[in-house]
Amino acid sequence: MKNEKNNFNKKDYIFIIFILLTALILRLYKIDSPLADFHSWRQTDTAAVARNFIRSGFDLLHPRFDDLSSIQSGIENPEGYRMVEFPLYNFLFAILYKLFPILSLEIFGRLVSIFFTLITITIIYYLIFKEFNRRVAFFSSFIFAVMPFFVFYTRVVLPEPTALSLGMISIFFLYKFSQIKNKLLTIFYYVISVLFFSLSILVKPTMIFYSLPLIYIFFKKDSFYFLEKFYFYLYFFISFLPFILWRFYILNYPQGIPANEWLINSINTTSGLKNIFFRPSFFRWIFFERINILILGGYLTTFFVIGIIIKTKKLLPLFFYLSSLLYLFVFQGGNVQHEYYQTLILPTVSLSTGIGINFFLENKKNFFSSIFIYIAIFVSFIFSFYFSFEKIKNNYLYSYDLIKIANIVQKLTDPEDKIITDRQGDTTLLYLMNRRGAPAIYKELPELKNLGYSYLLTQNKDYADNLRKEYNVVFESNNFWLIKL
Repeated sequence: MKNEKNNFNKKDYIFIIFILLTALILRLYKIDSPLADFHSWRQTDTAAVARNFIRSGFDLLHPRFDDLSSIQSGIENPEGYRMVEFPLYNFLFAILYKLFPILSLEIFGRLVSIFFTLITITIIYYLIFKEFNRRVAFFSSFIFAVMPFFVFYTRVVLPEPTALSLGMISIFFLYKFSQIKNKLLTIFYYVISVLFFSLSILVKPTMIFYSLPLIYIFFKKDSFYFLEKFYFYLYFFISFLPFILWRFYILNYPQGIPANEWLINSINTTSGLKNIFFRPSFFRWIFFERINILILGGYLTTFFVIGIIIKTKKLLPLFFYLSSLLYLFVFQGGNVQHEYYQTLILPTVSLSTGIGINFFLENKKNFFSSIFIYIAIFVSFIFSFYFSFEKIKNNYLYSYDLIKIANIVQKLTDPEDKIITDRQGDTTLLYLMNRRGAPAIYKELPELKNLGYSYLLTQNKDYADNLRKEYNVVFESNNFWLIKL
């Protein structure tokens, strides 16, 4: 297929609408389920910040969540400060709920992620169309729209989908900046690009790795002379400055900053931290288990690899590859520990796979080979979708017992009561109960009582029986015990 760089037409709008509608429908699956599905502990921390905005006011400089303990930072956190990424995403779905309380806060959180994901898909189509052709654009954006891993992790209540979209918007506008000659338009595109890249880093600091595609766009515009351009340095100064100021600001609240050094080279296991930095286990988990099986379902991996290794005159994909690889290598612990960390490499994965598919279609010899290639691509996609979905489908499941426990505790306690749960640091139950407290028994009970905790919720029968002599069991059932301290 010849390059159609200047022929963005009605056919492309039809393709984009079809892809976006498909992406939207798939992401509405179980959109109203309680926030107790996979990675719920991280999702509830995000949602709790939004809920506390609604409850206590929209103070973006003092985001709070439900964990008041010293578990995450090593310092008691009675105000529940959550000093990680700037809470723009939390603010967005909290304000939507405040203005239109017709849906739950969790649904709004998912809808915001979906909205930004649809923008990401549109930009992927546009950029790849401009750099390659319609076919690569279609397959790349379609893969992003429908593959199960892509679907689940771009409709979660997490900041990654929003940050990724803000970064892609910045790339889109800088790409336009590099092509337009009109002075006013270039200034407009430049400013908008800087703004969105700055926001993307604030929402998720790891978006800094997307600097590489942006640097390439500057190079594409001015060749090596971009190093002499003041606006190149100004771009990244403005982009990084708000993030740097935010990081210096949150140092005033160390109790709200979770320990994060392990994200680079270690993973948490039942026996403690294990170093996996450039160990065989890192490569197995990231490149075989995650990218190969979980994200691409096995069969599409062939196209993904071909897309990386084939020669192309276009260098923009190379800088996406480098940014993703650098991100994976710098945050090895975080990427192995948490699947959602791979959200930021999904544009690269879909891009490379689309290029690989196009390579086979461009090199068909005759009618029969063409039929065979189309069948092979279709079968590969179906099998990949199936095997990926088999791995992902349980991510949508949640414990009905947790919902029942939360409902009972809400009836037996007051909103201001602080509750301890024995869930090894998982804040899901605290969020579902709409109570603040501690997600683990991290100190002796008398000391926790002195810190203001009112109740202990345990799912350990033997432990509950041992406490009966000293404390009052307010409620007991087959699977949990609520104890008054």
